[in-house]
Amino acid sequence: MELLLVLLIGVLYSAGVYLILRRSMVRLLLGIMLLGNATNLLIFLFGNITKGKPPIIKADLKVFEEIYADPVPQALILTAIVISFGLTSFAIVLLKRVYALINSDDLDDLNTPEEEDL
Repeated sequence: MELLLVLLIGVLYSAGVYLILRRSMVRLLLGIMLLGNATNLLIFLFGNITKGKPPIIKADLKVFEEIYADPVPQALILTAIVISFGLTSFAIVLLKRVYALINSDDLDDLNTPEEEDL
């Protein structure tokens, strides 16, 4: 299972970097989204995949007796998903506005007229 996740993370990172290096703003956004998802999987992988019970201690005990699943990586991933959703929605609105102004999604078309004369 871990090997499959490592391969998937590698594919997502490489596809994300490839898309970021393209000139299209939409591909740039998709590359950033892929990098975010790959990072979430990486955090999940570092959190040790263990099948266990929730980390709840019984009232008469002071320590865990059984194997339990660590909730911290899952909480970090959930927070990252919510933040990336907000960032992605803002970027989509921003890209839509830029496209409406310049009628292109090419990053080179964002130059101001002063920069084009150089």
